[in-house]
Amino acid sequence: MQQLLRQLPQVGRLLEKERWQGLLAAYDREQVKSAIETELALARADILAGGRVPIEEELQLGVERRLARLVQAGPGPVLNATGVIIHTNLGRAPLAPEAIAAASQGAGYCNLELDLATGERGSRHAHVEELLCRLTGAQAAMAVNNNAAAVMLALAGMAKGREGIIARGQLVEIGGSFRVPDVMAESGIRLVEVGTTNRVYIEDYRRAISPETGVILRVHPSNFRVVGFQEEVPLAQLAALAREHGLPLLDDLGSGTIVDLASWGIQEPTVQQSLAAGADLVCFSGDKLLGGPQCGLILGEKNLVARLKSHPLARALRCDKLTLAALAATLALYIKPEGWRRIPVLAMLSESPQVLAARAEKLAGALRGLPATVAVVTQVSPVGGGALPLLELETRAVRIEPLRMGVGALARALRLGCPPLVARIHEGALVFDVRTLGENEIDLAAQVLARALAGEANG
Repeated sequence: MQQLLRQLPQVGRLLEKERWQGLLAAYDREQVKSAIETELALARADILAGGRVPIEEELQLGVERRLARLVQAGPGPVLNATGVIIHTNLGRAPLAPEAIAAASQGAGYCNLELDLATGERGSRHAHVEELLCRLTGAQAAMAVNNNAAAVMLALAGMAKGREGIIARGQLVEIGGSFRVPDVMAESGIRLVEVGTTNRVYIEDYRRAISPETGVILRVHPSNFRVVGFQEEVPLAQLAALAREHGLPLLDDLGSGTIVDLASWGIQEPTVQQSLAAGADLVCFSGDKLLGGPQCGLILGEKNLVARLKSHPLARALRCDKLTLAALAATLALYIKPEGWRRIPVLAMLSESPQVLAARAEKLAGALRGLPATVAVVTQVSPVGGGALPLLELETRAVRIEPLRMGVGALARALRLGCPPLVARIHEGALVFDVRTLGENEIDLAAQVLARALAGEANG
């Protein structure tokens, strides 16, 4: 074994060889050296476990792959065939082309905090505030980096050191183990729960109000539903109670939408309805049903929003220039005739069965003749991403049973493809839901599938 270990080359000698000079030209010398050391350490471990000494070509290939993965680190494009429209693991809402272009244009020097008319320092909030107010009727608005941050800032700015009243059934976990009670605690709010898990009445809130009360909070259950015997207080009644006692009412809509989705069979409260019902502040996500970049939006009463803008937390939680550029471009689509159809999330939610069927047939047709059983099937698409938990949309999908490899092996090959292709495994087959595959992605998805089924490397 010691003789085998001594056959491993020295790092310095490898770096002096001609065949390694290409890597040294492409990557920093220290990074190449570190990658070689890592590959040699793996080779030593393999030898100690009974393996063989790798040839130099194998070491070089391992180093090349390791360095290539390093420079390709970061989010990359993925073909989403899961049917989950707002997929948390895949980046939630895909941006509209206009939003992508705006983020690119804002990447260099830009007027982030410069008033071009006066030449004086401006506010980054100005890029989206008027659009948000015009679209929703709010007096004022601001954006922070996500909805949990929006709720935290709103609570801290309105009622830090005091009590916050919330229905017990609204103490939800947002996702990734972020829980509303924890957000309230970090905001400096003492939690006061009222009602039971499934039922809460206006008198529960009234009895809980004390001189220590600083805010009443309503959290819309975006990622779950209570069914059966349940009762909740309408927002308008909560608003009247809050006004009666001079308290602010904060409505956390979670996913949030500024478009009435009822015509598509989707019953989700809009931001406009919340403000009209009397909420003083409304918080919601920008990267879910709104269809924009990750951010949290705070809309409502002018004096309250002004207080939040000047709060110390606002700087820590603010959005960067790329987010604001993409958000402004997304919002601008809503003020154009049929502009919402340019927003991918809304376009996918409203896709017709006929269009989906044609897209599925196109994908299936491109796969026939490959070593797999291929069929077009009717399934359902979950919206996902903490939005509309009970909503499942009828869709069309392509069901594939590979003949020469296992379903799990095919799924892995597709995930490692170029680009990666992610689908659902259902009843012993891979299911490719075309609701989340655009018309312009069908040919590419077919190519990735064909390579994977043929056992070829996707790259």
